Amino acid sequence: MLREPTELEIGEDGRLELPMGVPVEAGLNPRARIVAYSAGDGRIVLRRADDAMTELVATGSLT
Repeated sequence: MLREPTELEIGEDGRLELPMGVPVEAGLNPRARIVAYSAGDGRIVLRRADDAMTELVATGSLT
């Protein structure tokens, strides 16, 4: 669970900047490979690439 919520804004170029504190809280380091996907209802999920691919192979879907 996110301990320090932060409001972000999607730029005119479609980019979103994520403060480093958020991935650090999730145990991610700079240059970590992640997968992003929509979970519906306005939610976006970021997962470690290795974890997401392992789950995709095991279950046939990302949840």
